[in-house]
Amino acid sequence: MEIGAFISLGLYFVVMLGIGLYAYRESTSDVSGYILGGRRLGPAVASLSAGASDMSGWMLLGLPGAMYLSGLSSAWIAIGLFIGALANYLIVAPRLRLHTQLARDALTIPDYFDKRFLDRTRLLRIISSVVIVIFFTLYTSSGLVAGGKLFESAFGLDYGWGLMITAGVVMAYTLLGGFMAVSLTDFVQGCIMFVALVLVPIVALTQVGGVAETASAIRSIDPGLLNLFEGATVISVVSAMAWGLGYFGQPHIIVRFMAVRSVRDVPMMRNIGMSWMLVTLIGALGTGLAGLAYASRTGLEVSDPETIFILLSDVLFNPLVTGFLLAAILAAIMSTISSQLLVSSSSLTEDFYAVFLRKDAPQKELVMVGRITVLAVAVAAGVLAWNPQNSVLDLVSQAWAGFGAAFGPLVILSLTWKRMTRNGALAGMIVGAATVLFWTYAPVLADGAKLGSVIYEIVPGFILSFLAIVVVSLMGKAPTGEVAETFDAVQAQLKAPKA
Repeated sequence: MEIGAFISLGLYFVVMLGIGLYAYRESTSDVSGYILGGRRLGPAVASLSAGASDMSGWMLLGLPGAMYLSGLSSAWIAIGLFIGALANYLIVAPRLRLHTQLARDALTIPDYFDKRFLDRTRLLRIISSVVIVIFFTLYTSSGLVAGGKLFESAFGLDYGWGLMITAGVVMAYTLLGGFMAVSLTDFVQGCIMFVALVLVPIVALTQVGGVAETASAIRSIDPGLLNLFEGATVISVVSAMAWGLGYFGQPHIIVRFMAVRSVRDVPMMRNIGMSWMLVTLIGALGTGLAGLAYASRTGLEVSDPETIFILLSDVLFNPLVTGFLLAAILAAIMSTISSQLLVSSSSLTEDFYAVFLRKDAPQKELVMVGRITVLAVAVAAGVLAWNPQNSVLDLVSQAWAGFGAAFGPLVILSLTWKRMTRNGALAGMIVGAATVLFWTYAPVLADGAKLGSVIYEIVPGFILSFLAIVVVSLMGKAPTGEVAETFDAVQAQLKAPKA
């Protein structure tokens, strides 16, 4: 890789660290500022931050690679994700923004569960915090693996050095600037991803000769590659689209709804976020198809389909532009890592340290603990990621399903159903997580196969969690007092005419 690419990447790292220093000065004087940005994100920053932290390297590596291999039939996951993200904005975003503020100013997802139901046993807070810290440590390590492999494949750098560079830069700006730094860097990273996923497929299409020539080249390989239903069954389509159910329970995404400046900003946030998502998903799908046509017409050797974005960036552009495009992959990886680091840190600080160890800790102490826990989680994730052959990447889909099943129905019903109880919330969280684990690991089918080989584990997990919440809630007494009053206050504000 030529020096121009290194210059572009160097500038990218400088910008990320500069944002971290800016946020350090502006928003880290108290714990609310450090872990939630003081609830003053504008709709543009909040929406692109949610999108960038969501998509990770899957957007630029996994999805184009799947399209390269399987054609349009791989688009079902993207369709499911788009529908799920839109439903998340419509159902969860305005309600969660209001409820977390009115429910004694909850700052984290476990804090919200605790205060929403006034759980004096603290079981909701403890169990949800443990789930977040464990799954996000594994999730973060998978991002570090991707960063290490990117430097190894694109620059010939040793995997360990690539991992440390990725971890070092992310940890630096997250540790310094907290939530505001993460959100602002996510905004920049989202813009980079947007430009990259428009530029690469358009240039590749142009080089092949346009849309018609691209389609002709793909048909000459296999006409089925342009058929959305090629090889699809009802179960496979449901499994793919069920990825969209995961959105309702992803802490690193829905925390952006808690941080947006006002509930009045949510419609604008939704419009920006969904427009960004639509364009980038189409760009990712187009990169895979255009890359397949380009490789077929030019003889480009593609040993790993997931590197098609990297290969096109290298052969089609000036080295300075190639560096920018590789920065887009790093942006996708780093935006997710930083969000997961901060959510894990916030949970350790606000849900463990401040609740069980130092109830009267001053704000500066809590911010310092937040920084220490960012470092601790990053180091733990780095240790897990050190072996490039580890299987931690396999846990990404399981973590998505685990969060979606354990937290998704709980979040939706806690915001929309007044009759829900604390015991119902506990039952739903436990049943959802247990179902995903059983579906993933129990060898109950012939030849020791897992149920996850039949249908994606989030489907049974989400359904059973939802049913457990409803059944157990109806078995108990309806909430009264502050719990019911807060719920009513949220509904009243949602129905109030907008100024």
